[in-house]
Amino acid sequence: MTEIRDKVTTKYRKLIGILEDMQSVLVAFSGGVDSTLLLKCARDVLDDRVVAAIAVSATTPRHERQEARRLATDLDVRHILVKSHEMDLPEFVTNPVDKCYFCKKHRFGALLGLAQEHHCRHVVDGANCDDLQDFRPGHRATAELGVRSPLCEAGLTKAEIRELSHRLGLPTWDKPSYACLASRIPYHHPITAEKLQQVDDGEAFLRKLRLSKQIRVRHYEDTVRLEVDGEDIPKLMEGTVRRRIIAHFKSLGFTYVTLDLEGYAMGSLNRVIQPTQEGTQNGHQTAKSASGTGSKRTGGSRRGNAPFKKAAV
Repeated sequence: MTEIRDKVTTKYRKLIGILEDMQSVLVAFSGGVDSTLLLKCARDVLDDRVVAAIAVSATTPRHERQEARRLATDLDVRHILVKSHEMDLPEFVTNPVDKCYFCKKHRFGALLGLAQEHHCRHVVDGANCDDLQDFRPGHRATAELGVRSPLCEAGLTKAEIRELSHRLGLPTWDKPSYACLASRIPYHHPITAEKLQQVDDGEAFLRKLRLSKQIRVRHYEDTVRLEVDGEDIPKLMEGTVRRRIIAHFKSLGFTYVTLDLEGYAMGSLNRVIQPTQEGTQNGHQTAKSASGTGSKRTGGSRRGNAPFKKAAV
């Protein structure tokens, strides 16, 4: 255990050094586990030379936007709300397997301009080393734009980020992982504002049932597939609870309400992507889905002490 803690401390010190060298940063802030740790460390190291940018979009859960604003305020970080217009992009709303590439290219392209306006030398995100093991076409977009990922550069994994967050007194240390609402819609099914609203309303309802951790509402047009942690499945099957769930999702417009007996699985919709990939004429990759189609993977002043620990880890 001591060896593990020493390893995490070493990576933390490396993170501090990376941020010191950056001098000033604009943080793409979602209020999740990763970006909250990044914002906390940036505030500790750079003082008022850090700005948090919070996306406002139909693809972002409402409670996450509210939580991000609260956390930025608690961390005493100047923050700005940035309207994101990925829903205007045909490449995004047609929902190809690499839709995240187009969304990230659009969002972070706008953040680069904001960074200049706010005199920030770098735009940074909360990507960690574990993210490199998953299908994340958005990472290519941020790399092309020169966006930095300090947590990843420091070699931090998700588990280590949670441990550091706990040691620093951050309330997000055990927060469930959330993702863009568009990730609830199967590839090649069009993304619409109405579907995103149905998903957001459905997940808000399920959270009120006080389930354990992870909740996903997967949208299959007239059918909804509910994913929860396996330990919560019996609770959803109880007579009164089951009837409430059916009634609520039918009121949202679904005809069929289903429960995935396998339980929550991160990135479950990625199972339709074939593991083999083919090159394209511009040197990028093409990921094929089960449907047979493919697409390119192409500072403010302090208002008082923040209620979290300084960097003594």
